[in-house]
Order: sequence, then C-alpha cells, then structure tokens
Amino acid sequence: MTQVHAFHAGPTATLRLLTFNLQVGISTSAYHHYLTRSWQHLLPHPRRQRRLDLMSEVLKGYDIVGLQEADGGSFRSGNVNQVDYLAQHAGFPHHYQQLNRNLGRFAQHSNGLLSRLAPAHIEEHRLPGTLPGRGALHARYGDGPDALHIFIAHLALSHRGRVRQLDYLSEVVAPLRHVVVMGDLNCTPEQLHSHSRFCSALPLRPVRTLLSYPSWQPRRALDHILLSSSLEADNLQVLDQLFSDHLPLAIDIHLPPRCQQALGLPSDR
Repeated sequence: MTQVHAFHAGPTATLRLLTFNLQVGISTSAYHHYLTRSWQHLLPHPRRQRRLDLMSEVLKGYDIVGLQEADGGSFRSGNVNQVDYLAQHAGFPHHYQQLNRNLGRFAQHSNGLLSRLAPAHIEEHRLPGTLPGRGALHARYGDGPDALHIFIAHLALSHRGRVRQLDYLSEVVAPLRHVVVMGDLNCTPEQLHSHSRFCSALPLRPVRTLLSYPSWQPRRALDHILLSSSLEADNLQVLDQLFSDHLPLAIDIHLPPRCQQALGLPSDR
C-alpha cells in the first residue's frame, strides 16, 4: 500500500503537488472509447468506484492535489461525490469541491482540492466564456504577502474562451507573490506563451514541458503546473496511470523561508 507522504519542513519546506483531469472516472485508452464509452458521461458504471480506489492509492503520495472533471455526486457517478470520496480514501483531512456546471441529478461538473495542509482561505472564480461552466479554485495557505496561492483551473476548449479566461486570471494573480497555477488549461505551452497579458501579469513558468494527452499515446501538453519565480521545484513528472484520457502531472515545490513562515511551518531561519 502506498504510504501517505509527509511534507518536509526545514530550511526550505517541500510540498508534493499533483494535478489530474480524471474524466469523471471513465477509463479511456483509445480514441474509439470516446464513442463506445460515451454513455458513461450519463450513466453509472459498476467499475467506476474501483477506479476511484486505484486513484486514491496514487494520490496518497501527495500533499496538495488539484482535480478537474470530477463529479460532485450525480446519477452517472452512482451519487458519489468523487472529490469527497478521493479525499476520504486517500487520507486528506481537507478538501473542497467547486461545482462549475450543475446539471442537477444527471451531472455535477466540478473542480476539486485535496490538501494535507489547512487552507487559510478558499475562493471560487467563475471564469468568463461563451458557455458557462468553467472555473478556477483559489486556495491561500498562510496570511500576508508571503502566503502561498494555489489555483486549480480548467479552461475552455475554444481559443476565444481561453483568452478571456486567461485575461481574468491575469488580474487575479498579478498582485500575488508565491503562486502555483495548475490544471487542464486545454492549450499547449506555445499557445499559453502567446498570451502576453497572462505571461506579464506575474511571470509564471513551467519547469519543463511534458506530454499528458491523450493518456494512451501522449502527444500534447495540455496539463500544466506553472510557478512564480519565487518557488523552486524539481521532480516534475507525468505519471503513467491510465485512469482517464489525461495523465496526472506531479511536481515537488520548495517554499522560501518567508513563505514557510507565513504558512506557520517550522523554520530555522
């Protein structure tokens, strides 16, 4: 069994982060599955809970997890709130669900946060777009200018929609110092870098580009973990877990001493 990871607090605290579009627990491992398994977006599947159990074993190794395309407890998921289920089975004491597209008992499209640290504040952002239903979840750890800000985002498929959403996020992250933006941004690094307003609001950088989609034969980098220059990181990796049509993306980030102190973590500086 996977052991629960305990973050390292020392001169520089290390947190293990993971972002994952779980496609409401549908196992997609070939293009034709988009057709043959499309019914699972509407109807429950007896093996879906088993896949959630397998996911929870992987998530146990991380401190903060961002989820996209989770179901908040509707007919198709067997009335299981997938954010709550994964938090409980992976041993996360803190979790939060952002319901972005509410189709009643038929579907509850959501982002999710799983965390071993207690957030000081959580804010939901409804992202603009032609079609409603995209959101970003903002978790603040600690207080003051050296707090850590983690955004979990799921952006639109259309270029026009993403531009509006990146404009919105630019305004939110601009005044912040220690920032992580992670999630399914539905664009390549080249498309992201072409958005000058977002890139100039706060210089967020990818550690490096990793291919995450489609999961069975990755050819595109649609999932990202972007960091402000104040945060050091290593061990960026794509996990070879065929739980959905996206692969999970993970990283270790190292908090500077002042950020560590803002979070109330022990420091020898």
